[in-house]
Amino acid sequence: MKVTVKYFASIREAIGVSSESVQTTASTLAALRDQLIASGGGHASSLARGQSVRMALNQLMSDESATLIEGAEVAFFPPVTGG
Repeated sequence: MKVTVKYFASIREAIGVSSESVQTTASTLAALRDQLIASGGGHASSLARGQSVRMALNQLMSDESATLIEGAEVAFFPPVTGG
């Protein structure tokens, strides 16, 4: 299936693009994240399992167990701090 992946803040800076279309067989956000990490480069460093990453699926905050569907929009961003 094809999904649109959007990156924000420091993750976008590390990867070098704000969004991309990704062909995947992943069924969950966790599996998609692992696929992106495996692609190496900025994906590997910014989405690594040791990194704190927030995720949204179709503009709703989601955990890694959320199920992907064809045409979904996935967003990855670092935690936001306020002050």
